[in-house]
Amino acid sequence: MSESGGPAPQAEAAVASPERVAIVTGGGSGIGLAISERLAADGLAVAVFDRDGEAAEAAAAKIVASGRAAAGLVVDVTDRRRIGEAVADVSGRFGPPTVLVNNAGIEGFDPFLEITPEKWGRILEVNLTGAFNCCQAVVPSMMATAWGRIVNISSSSAQSGQPLMTHYVASKAGLIGFTKALALELGPSGVTVNTIPPGFIETPMLKAAERQGQLGPGIDYHIRRTPVRRAGRPEDIAATCSFLVSEEAGYITGQVFGVNGGRNT
Repeated sequence: MSESGGPAPQAEAAVASPERVAIVTGGGSGIGLAISERLAADGLAVAVFDRDGEAAEAAAAKIVASGRAAAGLVVDVTDRRRIGEAVADVSGRFGPPTVLVNNAGIEGFDPFLEITPEKWGRILEVNLTGAFNCCQAVVPSMMATAWGRIVNISSSSAQSGQPLMTHYVASKAGLIGFTKALALELGPSGVTVNTIPPGFIETPMLKAAERQGQLGPGIDYHIRRTPVRRAGRPEDIAATCSFLVSEEAGYITGQVFGVNGGRNT
């Protein structure tokens, strides 16, 4: 998850300039961390944006220790000024970013009539407007180079619905629509936009939901309901993301790539 501004702890590798530069929001833990590590292994320089400065720093330091280029920066995806500063910082270190993974997000479990306007606004601000903010900051450099890849991490709950999560589901469904519209607009500029809605991925967020009793009978019950009979791993999402930001995926845009073990088909 990623939100909050402030001074940015940073880690950076002294290696040869990579061919591509990626920004991963919420890149300090869970799915975002797996994506950050996978893109670095693929040879991209990776800027880890996260509101948790220690997590961003640790993620970047781990990548640097592997001999890859990375930087960890504290970024609040709802703070357009801070996003602009961080994107400029990344451009100065590695070159203009042409890969953006909008992964930052927060969830909420509330009966519909108990969702306050403040809760509703906060979840949409982070999950949907945050992606809008980051895209507006990065798309100009993509258009200038006539090449870009945007991957928005949505949610399978936007396809199936989920009780007690109307605000969260609405934000992620909006992200799917955002992806489709932006893909049509940016396609002529050489920029692709796709979305991955993960389904039942074992992350710190999922485990916290189980502890809070939000998963009904628990993780094992949901595993039995999954056709491949296991929970997803962050690495499953990272592998799909790796393909979508590659050169080979240049003819794929505006698409929804479900990674959910067959739970949504």
